[in-house]
Amino acid sequence: MPQPPTDQHQPATLDSPDIHLVEMAGRRIILVGTAHISRESAELAQRVIAELHPDGVCIELDEKRYDALANRKRWELLDLREIFRRRQLATLLINLLLASYQKRLGDKLGVRPGSEMLAAVASAKKLNIPISLCDRDVRVTMRRAWRATPWHRKAMLLGALLASMFDRSEVSEERLRQLRDSDLLSEMLAGLGRDLPELKSVLIDERDTFLAEKIKATPGQKLVAVVGAGHVAGIIAALKEDRSRELAALNTIPPVAPIGKMLAWGVPALILGALAYIAVTKGMEVAGQNLLYWTLANGIPASLGAALALAHPLTIAAAFVVAPVASLTPVIGTGYVTAFIQAMLRPPLVNEFERVLEDMGNLRGWWRNRLLRVFLAFLLPGLGSMLGTWIGGFEIISNIF
Repeated sequence: MPQPPTDQHQPATLDSPDIHLVEMAGRRIILVGTAHISRESAELAQRVIAELHPDGVCIELDEKRYDALANRKRWELLDLREIFRRRQLATLLINLLLASYQKRLGDKLGVRPGSEMLAAVASAKKLNIPISLCDRDVRVTMRRAWRATPWHRKAMLLGALLASMFDRSEVSEERLRQLRDSDLLSEMLAGLGRDLPELKSVLIDERDTFLAEKIKATPGQKLVAVVGAGHVAGIIAALKEDRSRELAALNTIPPVAPIGKMLAWGVPALILGALAYIAVTKGMEVAGQNLLYWTLANGIPASLGAALALAHPLTIAAAFVVAPVASLTPVIGTGYVTAFIQAMLRPPLVNEFERVLEDMGNLRGWWRNRLLRVFLAFLLPGLGSMLGTWIGGFEIISNIF
């Protein structure tokens, strides 16, 4: 029988409240809890690895996030066409919003976001210690979070993320010490409180399990794991259990809930059924008038949204044409079509990719940066089409009676 793990704080080698030792089955796992934007955390991670010289170093990063931190030319590898094909534009936007928020905090303190992770990697490489990237793919995490958020709360989530871009409150090293007690995203969304409990499950609890199992799977009798301090307690609890069977489920994107599919197809079916009923009972002329109303109710707000985004004239025209059709099928979305057209007509430049995180914190930057204007061409026409669907649908349904 393997010996159950035990945890104790402040091992003799390093006297720090941010270091936690877990012993299990003859192995020693040293968890280094860090703030994700802290000079002190970067120095601590380097010192622990140098003094303990472990058999392996585990990092709270996945390959994508590591490449984004380590590779300054990462934007050259971003394929917008592939993002559109996989319908991951919303995921990319949320990732950029989070990265921008983290970068802004780092700029105030003169610390590069993720510096403690890069410092740990650099120390391990210097000592020829194997490195294990133990976090779940950030794309899976964000898509699971998006799927887990009820549809009526998605606007609240996006609103909180957008609001964080223009928060100008001062942040000190003392404040960062307080941030160690929670995950960065949880701190951002603290104002939402109990309204988004699904996010904590996906962003914190699931990743605690994922990180713990990946750490246990890393070869070596003595390991150092550099993780966000908000994950330490959850990882210690997960290390005490065998949760390996949960990994496959945690690493997949759940399908759309049945109720979501019903709503996605039910609303168009209701509108088309109402138009058919009007044609039979009141004549084709009245049905044609209702269809025209539907077209205008969808096309005008969507095209106004594209105009507010300062999109290309052809994008604005496409919004008017696409919205009435896209609103009647869940297969395509108005925002994805208009964003794709905008990206093709006004492709973002490399330097605009490079400064996107800075521009996100400036209201004017959203219209100056072509990549951000693609996002505006995604969000605003989509919101206009959604508004038009409710207005046009209400008018058509009311004409049945």
